[in-house]
This record gives sequence, C-alpha cells and structure tokens, in this order.
Amino acid sequence: MKQQTTSTFRTSLRKHYENYFGIEGIPRLLEKGPKEKLHPDFYVLEFKPNVRHPYWTYCTVGMSLDRLDDHLIELFVFSPQQDEAQVELLTVCASYHRNGSPLNIHHTINIGRPWLRDSKCDHGFISLPYMDGEELEIFELNGQTIHCYWLLPITERERDYKIENGCEALEQLFEDKQLDYLDPFRECLVS
Repeated sequence: MKQQTTSTFRTSLRKHYENYFGIEGIPRLLEKGPKEKLHPDFYVLEFKPNVRHPYWTYCTVGMSLDRLDDHLIELFVFSPQQDEAQVELLTVCASYHRNGSPLNIHHTINIGRPWLRDSKCDHGFISLPYMDGEELEIFELNGQTIHCYWLLPITERERDYKIENGCEALEQLFEDKQLDYLDPFRECLVS
C-alpha cells in the first residue's frame, strides 16, 4: 500500500462504511488480547441494525494499514445481536493478517470458539460480500484498492468441504441449501 497518512485512511474508510450503511458507526476496541500486534490506530466499527441490514454489522478499520503487498483487505461480520465477541473475532483476524500469513479472499480461519454462544460455527470463510456487492466491497484511496470482504461463520466440516472441493463448491452448497448466515444454531450443511 502506498504510504497513506493513518488519519486519512481511517477517516476515509469510516466514511465509506457509514455512507454505505447510512448511519454512524460506533468505534470499538478490544480491551484484552492481541491488540499490541496491531497497528496502533486499528479499531472495529459497530453498526446497529439499519436501512441496509436489520442486524448488527462489525467492520475492521485499519487491518491493512501500512501493508506494502497485495493483501489489502478489511473484514466485516454480521451478527443477529450486539456482541463484544465480534470485536474480538475481527481483532484476532486483523492480528493474524498483520503478523501471521496475510488473509485474503476465500481463506478460512479457525475461530477457536463458537462464533456466538453455543453456535456450531467455529470457523470463518472470507467471502465476497454477495448481498452488498462492490458498493461495500471496493474502497479506493489515492489510487489504491482495498477490498472489504465478508467473514462468514462456518462449521469445521464446511471448512473441510471447502478444502476438499474448492471455494466455489462451498459457495454453491450454501446457495443450494439456502444458508441462514445469521442463525448461530444452524446445522452444518455438509451431509
């Protein structure tokens, strides 16, 4: 990524999200965990239910700050309820992206716990934002394109299905079986 001033990046990305959702987001910071490995200006924006979506949305701001490669992404996750665990989930993803192997489209992650309390979904799949399209996905700043991708909670067996059959097969499975992406108690769609 070309050197951007941190404040320009943060302000512009926040504006991108707020323009899309039509409301002001609330900045959230994780009070514990891997935040020391993040860019010091990283945070998560929390959006309450709005005209775009009748559920909560959490978005990273600064996950890819100062990256000099082609892994310029930010992530968002939907939740049927307001939940601090979503801030933790995105913070952990951002830390891994910054300090481990960089994340990108179609990658999967092990959340290490249920996505929401008692959920069978304990992994995540980084997907295009199919419901929102490029209006949310594409964030342009000073000639650089940053992609805002959907972190979709999935089960371990769905992750294994993706590894064995490819990401297109997993996405087709979700479409064929009409994935209820907001149901934390949904059953695994792999037979």
